[in-house]
Amino acid sequence: MYPLKKYLSIVALLFLLSCQSEMDEQNNYAQGTVTNTSPLTSYLQRVAMVQTVQDNVIDRSSYCTIKLPYTVTVNNVKIAINTTADYQKVIDNINANTYDDDIVKIDFPVMMVYYNYIEKNIPNEADFNDLIDYWNLYPDLLSKINGLNINYPITINSYNSANQIASSQSIVSDQAFFNFIKNLNSSQYISLQYPITIADYNNQTKSITNNLEFENAIKYAIDYCPENNIVTLDFVATITSGSWGIPYFFNTSEKTASYSGYSFVFKSDKSIVATKGAIMETGQWDSKLEYGVRELQINFSSELLSKLNSNWKLFEFNNSQIRLRDVSTSTNYLYFEKK
Repeated sequence: MYPLKKYLSIVALLFLLSCQSEMDEQNNYAQGTVTNTSPLTSYLQRVAMVQTVQDNVIDRSSYCTIKLPYTVTVNNVKIAINTTADYQKVIDNINANTYDDDIVKIDFPVMMVYYNYIEKNIPNEADFNDLIDYWNLYPDLLSKINGLNINYPITINSYNSANQIASSQSIVSDQAFFNFIKNLNSSQYISLQYPITIADYNNQTKSITNNLEFENAIKYAIDYCPENNIVTLDFVATITSGSWGIPYFFNTSEKTASYSGYSFVFKSDKSIVATKGAIMETGQWDSKLEYGVRELQINFSSELLSKLNSNWKLFEFNNSQIRLRDVSTSTNYLYFEKK
């Protein structure tokens, strides 16, 4: 019976999306269908990125990792790094004595693996330092979401509106999932076949049955997995620093283009100044913690900017990006990006 179920699932997706012009993206999301620009898609790709934080004590970067095996020297002790468990030997050596220099020296050459699975041979220390300096230029790059592991294989149904072809694909690894999402184009619509089993950072398993549950599990990982919270930032201090644009706004359907060119300055007196050329409008904002969740309330009076009015819940943020969502009868999104 399974092949028949799989065929019917693809046919259902084909039927759903053949009427694409008659429905908006929110309806697709409710049906479990997303595109390459949907927030869930980018979150899933970050879940599927290369795990890079486990060897930060050695390579000092969360955007790349050194491919096993290799050796390092710490306090004149040579340590073979053959498995991920060997990272602890480096940490133990560093913590063994408070009076040594704790310099980790890598035995070159090594193969570096970037967060996006690209590999590069690093022949010497000078090239290695150049690489780390390069990644340090992008401290706010949205990196891998740790603390959530997908149990593969999973099945993805897809429909291409350009050629009206439906298909189904089995994904067997993080790398395959990352590349699948990377290669999606604007005419493709995908639907994950649920249930999907995941494991959290406590190695507790959970069955995911729809897109919103998956997004909430990712939110949980962002909030509670220590590896996702290496740097602690103050939200109010961050949002009141500099000016912000809107790279993404979804309210029933995507409306980002309506806010192109606007700059928003959040002032410490809880006013917001929105400007676009000669247009200027002042609104109000407030932020508080409600049951452990950071909220951002926005209030404008004009017809266009009042569409931003909501009691937004913070999804994640760093020095240059703020991602908010509002989950009620539907799921809406508002992103700010430092200008």
